Amino acid sequence: MAESPFSILSESFGAAPDRYFSRLREQSPVHYEPSIDSYFLSRYRDVKRVLTDHEAFTTETLQTRAEPVMRGPVLAQMTGAEHTAKRKAVVRFFTGEALRHQVRAIRANAAELVAPFLTRGEMDLVNDFGKPLAVQVTLEVLGLDKRDWRRVSGWLDGVTEFITSVALTAERHRHCLERASALEGYIVPIIEERRRRPGEDLISALCAVEFDDVVMSNRDVTALITNVLVAAVEPADKTLGLLFRHLIEHPGQLAEVRRDPALLPAAIAETLRYTPPVQLIPRHAENEVVLAGTPIPAGATVFCMIGAANRDPDAFSAPDTFDIHRSDLGTARSFTAAAQHLSFGSGLHQCVGTAFARAEIETVAALLIPLLDQVRYSPGFRYRETGIYTRGPAALRLDFTASTRALAARP
Repeated sequence: MAESPFSILSESFGAAPDRYFSRLREQSPVHYEPSIDSYFLSRYRDVKRVLTDHEAFTTETLQTRAEPVMRGPVLAQMTGAEHTAKRKAVVRFFTGEALRHQVRAIRANAAELVAPFLTRGEMDLVNDFGKPLAVQVTLEVLGLDKRDWRRVSGWLDGVTEFITSVALTAERHRHCLERASALEGYIVPIIEERRRRPGEDLISALCAVEFDDVVMSNRDVTALITNVLVAAVEPADKTLGLLFRHLIEHPGQLAEVRRDPALLPAAIAETLRYTPPVQLIPRHAENEVVLAGTPIPAGATVFCMIGAANRDPDAFSAPDTFDIHRSDLGTARSFTAAAQHLSFGSGLHQCVGTAFARAEIETVAALLIPLLDQVRYSPGFRYRETGIYTRGPAALRLDFTASTRALAARP
């Protein structure tokens, strides 16, 4: 019997993509999916080339993959002076004194959210804590009411589903557009109010940004606000869950991080390399190109497989081993444009929220690790990840003993 064709869209791949990474890199480094007319790249050198050659591989795909739900162009679609002006306005709120202020807010939000679970000695780190925290702190940065987080999270789920789905049914397509419209309906009156009465928040700053001597329209500001929501929320809650998964499953390394908190950034960097929350990054081939001996036609959609590239033995030694002490990652540069891993993208369109994501995950993990003593999976819990575009734990039910010493030391 002939072997059935392998598909990245199959249930078996979706259940455990990492099982197929080596096969793809070695046997089909440029894998074609006919049902969606797209090419998937799995070798580190090919992915790095596509992400850094902005003339040959553009972000044109985002016109159909993101713009309909973002309600306008996002940063990754921009170049030149426009990209510089608008990115600078956003980045200013994720660096320097603004970031230090946000770290204090992140710590306060995290302490408030975890408090009810400490006496119970159990929680779902993803759904009880990580997701609400990520939305709430991002709303605060934007200057939105964090009490609206449930509504915003529901709308944002539709936006994220649209962007990260490789293939959407007509019904889900309509659902996502409805969610995006509802989010826009929530944001636009706030934009108009901030134009009249600006504050110190990111929305007010975006309302004042000028390009070619013209302030951005409500549509432009809405797109950037939605851009920030997706970029800040989606990776943060997944990375936190993945970090705890790996440390729980590597108790020796967890013990080391407990003894020496200075190892925490290395543990986060290795988590990003080993299991990046964003697994696919799409690009548009401007001209015909040959990669790994395979011709890719002009106009084709190319998906960079970040998870597979980050496990390439040509880039990392023992790549399928989780190791917070690896010498070929470089913790200090892992949250910059010089990162060896590709989890934040690379080049001009590296994720705008990198510094914020690092601060958020480090702050929250530094609070939780000493607080959740004897942390372990809850009895009967079976770990499961979902997603092929973005990927993370569906849940992470934990049992623990709240450390009285850590409780006493909390600010």
